[in-house]
Amino acid sequence: MRILLFEHPRKIAPDRYNDIANTPLTSCLLTGYAAGMLVSRGHEVEIVEGYLDDLSYSEIEERISTFSPDVLGVHMVYHWKGDSELFSFLRKVKNEGMARYVAAYGFYPTFAFREILNACEAIDSVVVGEVEATFAELVEKVSRGESVQGMPGLATRSSDGSVSWTRRELIEDLDSIPFPVRTDAMFRLPEVNIQGSRGCYGACTFCYVNPFYSEWPRWRGRSPENIVAEIDQVIEERGLRRFYFVDPNFFGPGERGQRRARHLAALLKERNITFGIEGRVNDIHDETISALVDAGLRHILIGLESGRDASLKRMNKMTTVADNERALKILRKNGIEPNIGFIMFEPDSTLEDVRINYEFLQRNDLLKNLPVTANLLYHHQIILKGTPAYRMLQEQGRLKLVNESSYEGVTAYRDKSVEDLAWVMRMITNFLFSRMAGLWSGRAAEPPGASKMYSRINDYLVQRFESLLRNLESGKRLSGEERESCIKDAEIEIDNILKSLIQPPALYAGRRT
Repeated sequence: MRILLFEHPRKIAPDRYNDIANTPLTSCLLTGYAAGMLVSRGHEVEIVEGYLDDLSYSEIEERISTFSPDVLGVHMVYHWKGDSELFSFLRKVKNEGMARYVAAYGFYPTFAFREILNACEAIDSVVVGEVEATFAELVEKVSRGESVQGMPGLATRSSDGSVSWTRRELIEDLDSIPFPVRTDAMFRLPEVNIQGSRGCYGACTFCYVNPFYSEWPRWRGRSPENIVAEIDQVIEERGLRRFYFVDPNFFGPGERGQRRARHLAALLKERNITFGIEGRVNDIHDETISALVDAGLRHILIGLESGRDASLKRMNKMTTVADNERALKILRKNGIEPNIGFIMFEPDSTLEDVRINYEFLQRNDLLKNLPVTANLLYHHQIILKGTPAYRMLQEQGRLKLVNESSYEGVTAYRDKSVEDLAWVMRMITNFLFSRMAGLWSGRAAEPPGASKMYSRINDYLVQRFESLLRNLESGKRLSGEERESCIKDAEIEIDNILKSLIQPPALYAGRRT
């Protein structure tokens, strides 16, 4: 069978510069893993990188027409808008006979399969959850002309138009899965993405990693030997030695997870590579971090999320502020300044919560680097389908949907003063991110004196946040006109700082209109 898998084109919406990704980083390997499984079973597979190769739909159409696949698979990534353009494209592909069967997969389709199947008749089925085994079985059934109704892991339409699905059992032995196929575009990324584990033993209310895989929190790890075999293959074939583990939880639970991480570190050390990871703060142990740094660890993302224990409990983090501060000390002791996951504004935040968060960030020297500061001083809790938070707010009648998709929800802040601060900081930091798009994407070179400029903007953001918070704590609310005035004043100040050091072509790459 001939199978074409494609990643659809997508762009960041202008008002989303400062929002987190709407799919976990681990999803970047879904297509590669599906292709690896299909190739191992003798199928001919082509991957089209609509996003990384910046292809238009007409260019993708030409690739599909030339390859003439039996099955077309599309990795759907929610990109902060509806998918009408993608759906129209798939209808054209199907109507003109370029592919006789179309299946969607990914995090977004897993949680929104009903609305996708109802919205686009060209999509025959949706893979729900882990993709490899389901997609391979789907292809084999299609090749034999068999019905796929009732197939585990697949959502399909019934004869009466209703949608049905059953969950597939997880793959227990991750070492049994063929290595992912990587395209040239994937190898052009600054680091080679690699997956060492799946899932998480945590159950944070805002996270949908675990619901993607199963009904319960579950962490599964590959063996260190299997991981380094894949790394050795990349080194041998491409000569690349910079890697990033896309696992939401690199370590795994308890002492067993620590031992596995140290064993992996011992194997990685022999290979002279550098790498990054992501993990929970309670898994940051001195002995293990020291071993990983010795093996090439250079950066890590940890989810602190809050500087207040009550907020951490509300998020079901199963960690404490003391855990957060201990993790920071251990990482810094080992020469690692971490990237931080943080939710400054929750739907139920009070001004006291925000004040304590702010003081936590100040106390732990986390507001001194401009890109980090801009993220930490504004991050609201994004509410995506599949998360416990989405379900809870829906049950409470507080959830409103964004655009025409049920995938993302919003809710009003209980505290209107928190809403004032969150909105103003959102607009200011979005403006900053749009202005800095050229520099921070690498499309424009940093000018002389960039560090001084970053420092001035960083100080301004911190002072602006503190001033607004203090005024709101005094009981003053912001009118709509005052909100806009705060935002406009900040935009002017940021532009004045930027213009003092950067010429317009670099400054305005990615300018907001």
